[in-house]
Amino acid sequence: MAVIHPSFWRGRRVLITGHTGFKGSWLALWLTQMGAQVHGVALAPDTSPALFNQLQLTSRLASHHLIDICDPEALVQVAAAAQPEVVLHLAAQPLVRRSYHDPLGTWATNVQGSLNLLEALKPVHHPCAVVMVTTDKVYANQDWDYGYRECDRLGGHDPYSASKAAAELATASWRASFCGEEGHQNPYLAIATARAGNVIGGGDWAEDRIVPDAMRSLAGHEAIPVRHPLATRPWQHVLEPLGGYMQLAEQLFTAQASPREPKEPAHNRFASAFNFGPALEANRSVSELVEAALQHWPGSWRHQSNPNAPHEAGRLHLQIDKAHHQLGWQPQWDFATTVARTVAWYRAVHEGASPLTCCLADLSAYQTQAAHGH
Repeated sequence: MAVIHPSFWRGRRVLITGHTGFKGSWLALWLTQMGAQVHGVALAPDTSPALFNQLQLTSRLASHHLIDICDPEALVQVAAAAQPEVVLHLAAQPLVRRSYHDPLGTWATNVQGSLNLLEALKPVHHPCAVVMVTTDKVYANQDWDYGYRECDRLGGHDPYSASKAAAELATASWRASFCGEEGHQNPYLAIATARAGNVIGGGDWAEDRIVPDAMRSLAGHEAIPVRHPLATRPWQHVLEPLGGYMQLAEQLFTAQASPREPKEPAHNRFASAFNFGPALEANRSVSELVEAALQHWPGSWRHQSNPNAPHEAGRLHLQIDKAHHQLGWQPQWDFATTVARTVAWYRAVHEGASPLTCCLADLSAYQTQAAHGH
């Protein structure tokens, strides 16, 4: 089974976009713990509290830039200064319901912002692995009983989902056009996309997400409001896809940096789309997630549906065979462990524990299990 190699990341120049967000903060912490030189590009955190601030990550970074990825000139300057060997692109407008209120801003950030980043990397003249993070919602949702594969049709009903599907298409087009050995192409860049399931874990304080809403309610001794109790999602701990992104980046970089035989094709076989989802048993309904959480922090929940609410997908699931066979990646924590560790983080912090201590404990437990298998 493939694992993350700290020796690969030690001293590695890494650029993270969206490093002030929930997933980006966990990723920056993990990489800096392994000794990577992490450069961050993002907007200021838009939640209070914010995990980025709780972990005091600014002091851990090689550089910290509060800029909008819709500013192409600023991205060019950051990329030129950082000279990244690995780029992990997480910056996005990530909320479905917010995308209904700000569709144009969502499209601008998720599509044009992604292209701005790729353009900023054109001058790179050393091997560079780029992982563009999208979402499980890039697929044309058919409410199937089986999961979506990387080759299934892209789509998206709401502006968020559609903008992420468009980002996949834009990235694939940019890669086909500008990565390679021809005169107008860059032979050093290797670009992949990564699609993860519904990520939960300590430190997510976003609006309109079931786990942060639930934890706020429990902390306030209130019933948890649940909009779609029967909707199913592939729930996974935040460390699962982050580990997948890093394993993909390692393989991308190694393949790009390795000398090729004269007749070997120039195409990097890892430069494609990968799903990083949980095991099938973690594909549960929202009500099951809430009931599991209440086993670790007693309380109650109430059905608060709104017949006039914007459309949200009813059923989602990812097939992860490709990541398993090509990268050796597989999820480590089952549904019960994921919920238990997530709720324990929030409850401990609510009761006065250090967010950093709680994060490091989760990281240590996850890495130990990954090193020893299931």
